Amino acid sequence: MKKRWLLNLVMLLVVAGLVAFLYLRPQQGDKSQDTFEISNYKMAEFNAISIEFPTKASVAFEKINGYWHLTAPYKARADQASVQRILGIIAARTESKIKSQDLDKYGLNNPLIKLKLFRNKTDIETFLFGTYNPVTDEQYVLHDDVIYLLPNTYSEVASTQVIEMVDKAPLKPTEKVAGFDFSRLEQWEESRLNLDLVDGQWKVSIAKAKPQQNELNEWLDFFWLQAQAKSVELYTPDRKTTYPSFEIKMRDGSKVHFDKIQESPELILARPDEGLTYHFPPDAGFTMLNPPINVAN
Repeated sequence: MKKRWLLNLVMLLVVAGLVAFLYLRPQQGDKSQDTFEISNYKMAEFNAISIEFPTKASVAFEKINGYWHLTAPYKARADQASVQRILGIIAARTESKIKSQDLDKYGLNNPLIKLKLFRNKTDIETFLFGTYNPVTDEQYVLHDDVIYLLPNTYSEVASTQVIEMVDKAPLKPTEKVAGFDFSRLEQWEESRLNLDLVDGQWKVSIAKAKPQQNELNEWLDFFWLQAQAKSVELYTPDRKTTYPSFEIKMRDGSKVHFDKIQESPELILARPDEGLTYHFPPDAGFTMLNPPINVAN
């Protein structure tokens, strides 16, 4: 009986202690109250970006007709998501800021990266990336005379290899497809294959073809409009070399020319007007050049 009474007393003390702990422990506030944003800018405010490095060429972007383009060290369509990640610094949050004139102490007199965001030629927001804090591995960043400690992901994004920030889609987002001329590809030379989208319906030049409209719409959508190459490279056409080629017809009457540089082990398409080659895996590459037109034997 005495043992049971002692057991009940112990259990009561444990419960009382737990209640007291839960009641008296400090309340954890909203984390957002412990950190603050380094700016209240909006991404839409900016229409140009410059990234400067001490020992390599600067990188520049400009927004043209609503889309970001790479303008230096060469011109190309930019990967929109990559540019958005660069701009992401304006929404960065930090727990630490420092007011100091000793920029040398933080590696900010000779910064590793100088990031400039332009509203226009004279309205510029500048971010200087200095050395790293040896304890937290965060980086000192100067903006508006205040030094912040930020994750190193912001400088990593800004220093991404330029070619990796080029758009990997073979077609511009503004290009509206109206048809394909595959007649100069080896597999279609004899049949002179052309596909045309007329009043929302596909027309195929091969008489024996029995195309299914939904199949061709999905082929266009998945293998062309949403296509993303594994990688891209700069391309200078060699006038002495002739490659199999094809053209994509646009609604405005223009045509986009592609050279087929290689089909195996990966498909490599070159777009001379943009000076780029696009690398696709073999299965996707095969389907890109062989639409489901269902030719009867």
